[in-house]
Amino acid sequence: MPAEWEPHEAVWLGWPHNGSDWPGKIAAIHFVYGEIVRRIAESETARIIVNDAKHEAKARGILNKIGVSPEMVEFFQIPSNRGWTRDFGPIFVKNETETAIAGFKFNAWAKYDDHELDSEIAKKLAKKLKKQYFPIKHDGKPFVLEGGAIDVNGKGDLLTTEECLLDQEVQVRNPGLSKIEIEQVLAESLGATNVLWLNKGIAGDDTHGHIDDLCRFVDAKTVVLCRESNPKDANYALLEENRERLEGFRLQNRSKINIEFLPMPEPLHYRGQRLPASYANFLITNSSVLVPTFNDANDRIALNRLAELFPKRKVIGIHAVDLVWGLGTLHCLSQQQPA
Repeated sequence: MPAEWEPHEAVWLGWPHNGSDWPGKIAAIHFVYGEIVRRIAESETARIIVNDAKHEAKARGILNKIGVSPEMVEFFQIPSNRGWTRDFGPIFVKNETETAIAGFKFNAWAKYDDHELDSEIAKKLAKKLKKQYFPIKHDGKPFVLEGGAIDVNGKGDLLTTEECLLDQEVQVRNPGLSKIEIEQVLAESLGATNVLWLNKGIAGDDTHGHIDDLCRFVDAKTVVLCRESNPKDANYALLEENRERLEGFRLQNRSKINIEFLPMPEPLHYRGQRLPASYANFLITNSSVLVPTFNDANDRIALNRLAELFPKRKVIGIHAVDLVWGLGTLHCLSQQQPA
């Protein structure tokens, strides 16, 4: 699996339609999506999953109003349950001559029942794209994995959390599988021969520990980790423990990891629920880094920090206060297709 900063052919999104993901806010979400697509389309194709022709027409209408170049957008009519393309969409792998799709099972974060459409999308897209599709299994059973649970540097190193992939009591992905067995599957399917296990994800994350709200590779030897400055905040201790783990890790080539830090925004709540607001949920495109912002004093600090870490890309803030009410933002909604 290539790193996200390697050249893309396209970025995939699922156009929103499930109002239960953003109660009372779905109308505003369409225009946030439009801005995301506009920025993607500056340097690569945006491939958008829609339910049917009516759904596509609605998306086209919004993109036209925003001024998105239609030649930079392609639509794929495949019915879905939700729009969280990072997790159910195709995870692309490549060799010297071609790209293919690693066929992981999607079980809706072991939390929601309505995922029968989402769980078929990667396989259906493989057929439409005429790509090889490799069902990923362990001992004959489908292996469950979401794209947001992992982050890779394209050199054999992979970040994930124990809370997400190892827990055997809450939102269980692969019952009974040990750490060694999971590492074996990740090596065989994604070329990830060095798995770096952090502990827990951030407060408010209903995926139960996705790495893409927490810690991301920004180059082959550098990660950026969220850090909370308030010792009384629910994220403080868990982020400090993850920092200590990272300091002790070694990369595939046995070198130490360079660790940089992103601040956390002030806690965001909606209807009494803490939301997983995090600057680590950024999306890397061919020309830019799209970063969720939260009307917070730390927005500028996070954007400046990422601009230092991605000097050859434009770092662009995308207003995500409404978006995060769906319990995810830019990275959760997208999936890159490598060139």
